[in-house]
Amino acid sequence: MSGNLRRYRAIRDAVTQYSPGQPTGTVARHLTTLAALISGIVASKSTQLPKIASHVPDGRKPESRVKRFARWVGNAQVTEEVYFVPYAELLLHHWALQTLALVMDGSVVGRGGVALMLHVVSKGRALPLVWQVRPGAKGHFPEDLHIALGKQVHQLVSPGASVVWLGDGACDGTRLQHTVPAYRWSYVVRTGSHITVVWDGDRFRCETVASCIKPGTLVALRDVRMTAEAYGPIMLLCCWAKGYKAPLYLVTNMASADEACRASVDGGLLSLPLGPLSGCAL
Repeated sequence: MSGNLRRYRAIRDAVTQYSPGQPTGTVARHLTTLAALISGIVASKSTQLPKIASHVPDGRKPESRVKRFARWVGNAQVTEEVYFVPYAELLLHHWALQTLALVMDGSVVGRGGVALMLHVVSKGRALPLVWQVRPGAKGHFPEDLHIALGKQVHQLVSPGASVVWLGDGACDGTRLQHTVPAYRWSYVVRTGSHITVVWDGDRFRCETVASCIKPGTLVALRDVRMTAEAYGPIMLLCCWAKGYKAPLYLVTNMASADEACRASVDGGLLSLPLGPLSGCAL
């Protein structure tokens, strides 16, 4: 038995087993196609239908498989509530035995489209959980959309699970920072050097911290309030790794600077070599 066939059968059996109820008829056929798509994506390490089709052992010609997959993707009856959410919820339930790292990211998709996606990180890979696609070029998405995707994932995560939300500078909005802790989640997000903060009675831009430190340094400022809204208190981290021209700035509601940095590295938000960093908390 070929590797492709073993993989496909294992995925098909799992998809069928964990489907709500006993799938029959159209649902069963759609699940078989879903299993073939997953198997082909894993084998080809691609999401292009021709490459996926070349790794699916169903006895049909690759051209026929491509048409079959295209019909499945474009079928209005293939809804996320039936063919995606139950499996995402199941995975999150099992992974909740450890801290769930959620990463938000925007990407260009297709021709003239952009997608905002919220992923869960597992074994160094980011697996998309929820997303929103719209026409346009890559850029910042409205904060309301960030919050809406977070709400969707919150409904899938088991109550009491340990969750840390990670995001780039597009995710440092104060309304989002207010929403995430309401779910009893932690967050670590990047912010810009131009952002104004208030600490110990002084108002300054984040980049001011860099003028007081040298490469190889991690500085954590506690009880900080940010922007004109004076949102906080939060912790501001200034991470300047050796070999980098400038530091990176993070804001977090976590109590430990080390844990915040470690979560950022494990989740792929930072690629800093934490070993050479010497830290201080103020």
